[in-house]
Amino acid sequence: MRPQGFSVLTVEVWHGILLLTLLVMLAPLRIVEPWALLLGGLFMGVNFFLLGYGIQWVLAPFARKGRVQAGIFLLVLKLVLFLGLLWALFRQVRLDGPSFAAGVTSLLIAVFLERLWSWRVSR
Repeated sequence: MRPQGFSVLTVEVWHGILLLTLLVMLAPLRIVEPWALLLGGLFMGVNFFLLGYGIQWVLAPFARKGRVQAGIFLLVLKLVLFLGLLWALFRQVRLDGPSFAAGVTSLLIAVFLERLWSWRVSR
């Protein structure tokens, strides 16, 4: 059985591959706005990374005090980044909504691909 951290990193790799594929295939056709796509993908990638490791470090059995504090810091940082981006989107930044949504959705597809790949490897 693989450790939890490996799945987080594998999902991040799939996510990066999907974002680059979307960028290379759709941006030249002007179907997506590249910066909005990358910002949506970056937001979800950082959010997922901080959440994955924050929870892993807080809930790890027999976690040392330092790891629990670091995990809580990662979760607080995730919340601050999430609220900061929401504030920026509502107040200052104008983004192409469908492109941003494509970047966000690519993480969900990456999670599905990682689980599918993991299932196929374990068979």
